[in-house]
Amino acid sequence: MGDGNNMAHTYLEAGALCGMDVHVATPLAYQPAEHYVEQCRARAEKTGAKLVCGTDPEAAFEGADVVVTDTWASMGAEAEHDERAHAFEPYQVSAAAFELASPEAIFLHCLPAHRGEEVTDEVMDAPYSVIYDEAENRLHAQQALLELLLQRETGDTR
Repeated sequence: MGDGNNMAHTYLEAGALCGMDVHVATPLAYQPAEHYVEQCRARAEKTGAKLVCGTDPEAAFEGADVVVTDTWASMGAEAEHDERAHAFEPYQVSAAAFELASPEAIFLHCLPAHRGEEVTDEVMDAPYSVIYDEAENRLHAQQALLELLLQRETGDTR
């Protein structure tokens, strides 16, 4: 939900590789890169994944098992903050919008989040928000990658 940036690209690719359905909703001017979407759709044909990129936030929320958003103005785009905030306002993850998702849905955010912009406090602090577990898991994944790289660099295979 929100910007069709690197995070949206990552979720499209993961969905295509794993056979998941991914629905990205973002303003028309901020859609994921078309060449990237085409590559992911080609992969999705092999795995049965369904990839949808559109502009309707309600359609993306409808029945979703996982709802994900990212900051509206990523690093390097801070000068566009006001313009982006206006464009992305209908894509805010709020408790009311979350009611359209599956009753068992969870909320993810790669953090840091801007409370009151892309996500409300109510959602970030809700029982279905697993943002801190997500951050902890990312820490462990990054530590494992660092360990692998250090082993390759030093030749240590312990």
